[in-house]
Amino acid sequence: MTYQTEYKAWKDAPEAYWMKQAEAIDWVSPPSKALFDEGAPLYEWFADAQVNTCWNAVDRHANGARATQAAIIYDSPVTGQKTTITYAELRDRCALMGGALKRQGVEPGDRVIIYMPMVPEALVAMLACARIGAVHSVVFGGFAAHELAVRIDDATPKAIIAGSCGIEPGRTVEYKPLLDDAIEQAAHKPEFCVILQRSHCEATLIPGRDHEWYDFIEGAELVDCLPVSGNHPAYILYTSGTTGAPKGVVRHTAGHLVALNWTMKNVYGVDPGEVFWAASDVGWVVGHSYICYGPLIHGNTTVLFEGKPVGTPDAGTFWRVMSEHKVASFFTAPTAFRAVKQQDPKGDLVKNYDLSHLRYVYLAGERADPDTIHWLQDMLGKPVLDHWWQTETGYAIVCNPVGIEQLPVKVGSPTVPMPGYDVQILGEDGTPLPAGDLGAIAIKLPLPPGTLPTLWNAEERFIKSYLATFPGYYETGDAGYIDEDGYLYIMARTDDVINVAGHRLSTGAIEEALAGHPDVAECAVIGVADELKGQLPLGLLCLNAGVNRPEGEIIAECVKRVREQIGPVAAFKLATVVQRLPKTRSGKILRGIMVKIADDQPYKAPATIDDPAILAEIKEALQSMGYAGKA
Repeated sequence: MTYQTEYKAWKDAPEAYWMKQAEAIDWVSPPSKALFDEGAPLYEWFADAQVNTCWNAVDRHANGARATQAAIIYDSPVTGQKTTITYAELRDRCALMGGALKRQGVEPGDRVIIYMPMVPEALVAMLACARIGAVHSVVFGGFAAHELAVRIDDATPKAIIAGSCGIEPGRTVEYKPLLDDAIEQAAHKPEFCVILQRSHCEATLIPGRDHEWYDFIEGAELVDCLPVSGNHPAYILYTSGTTGAPKGVVRHTAGHLVALNWTMKNVYGVDPGEVFWAASDVGWVVGHSYICYGPLIHGNTTVLFEGKPVGTPDAGTFWRVMSEHKVASFFTAPTAFRAVKQQDPKGDLVKNYDLSHLRYVYLAGERADPDTIHWLQDMLGKPVLDHWWQTETGYAIVCNPVGIEQLPVKVGSPTVPMPGYDVQILGEDGTPLPAGDLGAIAIKLPLPPGTLPTLWNAEERFIKSYLATFPGYYETGDAGYIDEDGYLYIMARTDDVINVAGHRLSTGAIEEALAGHPDVAECAVIGVADELKGQLPLGLLCLNAGVNRPEGEIIAECVKRVREQIGPVAAFKLATVVQRLPKTRSGKILRGIMVKIADDQPYKAPATIDDPAILAEIKEALQSMGYAGKA
């Protein structure tokens, strides 16, 4: 098959195409059909099937030829630990934790929040929930208490499973005080918590509510996998909303299984039994799809890495892990390789390791800049492949499908749409644009299996956020164009979500934290270009009249507020005081113009601007911080 014939096979008969892919899954009761469209524009896939995720990811391999194959390789340079867990061992661990949760009253459909570092127990917790039909919601370990509290109130979990701490280079991040603070802030209270005590930091447990992990599972029954319906939620994963509450992306069980299994060979080019490594975190969608579920469903070995691309201990740690564990296909964010390149620009450390097993390197999470791609290609002599997807879709919308046909690479483009995705470029009026024209990137409905069917308890918000702008289409929020060969180019976000080291962060949420400072009258946050992290948030603060404190003190307090309310993941350290912000006459702050000024890009003041003279003031303020070119 070529890419064109595969894509055409889907387009000519989409339901037959996905029913064929569904044959790779172990069904308790197979689906009668693929697409359930009675609720359009809300769609479901394989809704009447009966199936279990943990069975497909663990038991069917453990009970067959892969019992002694490594399911998880845990490699933790920050603690010096390395562990290999076979499929048989993983099955028993999941069955035991599932039994313990069931014994404590967790029932099918109950939510369980998981707030853990990159340890095997995090995957066990996720899979154990899937085993008993509970719906997990993983929150990035170390997320600020306020952000965790918002998620507790939205998901209303019966239980929270957490680690006592996370280990960072040179420091320990205590999770338990953040968890306690979040539960205190939240209106909803979980019935119990399970805490994995790590030797670096033992948490204080609250009697009656908190259980130590090993005490909790002791004596529990090894439970079997519980069949659930195809449209049963596998998990909820929160993504940044530009304002207000984060959006709880829902993933239905059956479509998730079919889609992720399909991607392992077709997108990432690996066969069952080979080692796959996604250097991400279980708190993000990449961790769900390609540390936990995708590789295990497909019968691969997944690498669980607790470390950083640099500093654990040096810029060669990625190459060491790839060499030591014979990684065939590797996936990370461009920012990770920018950090490696910054510390080892000539690639001297690459030469110390045997990378003969490595076939492909994949980049996603933010735009892959050509410098980084060219550097990697020169260092490795391997294909370096950008691909584009979102938390909402759960897997690649656009990529180079090496398992079908490896297409020519055009640096700057993530390549072509995958089966299931009819990607179009639309004008403001919703009409499709010709090749080469810049417009809104949208996907014709229905979205394929495995993508979000809705938001958790927020159907109206789902429709308003994604489906209302262009009826009949899913709005991606990105802008770009398609060239004459069908290659997509992503050019910008169409909203104000910025991308810091592969993590999408809401400028609105950061502004909310800043605006809460008693001396701040008004503020704006923009994403400025950063060589290492892609973008960094920069705050422009207008102070209340009569404030006569040193500006440096106020800025330091604002930085602290963002760290407390959003978390260190925001990387918020840049702020300056300005007299006023550029706005339209209707009061809309012109963030896009300020981004262009900061990045020293050409810009044109819009006709709707209230006072064009203010742009010179903003430029001067940004130049004082080292942005916006030379004064």
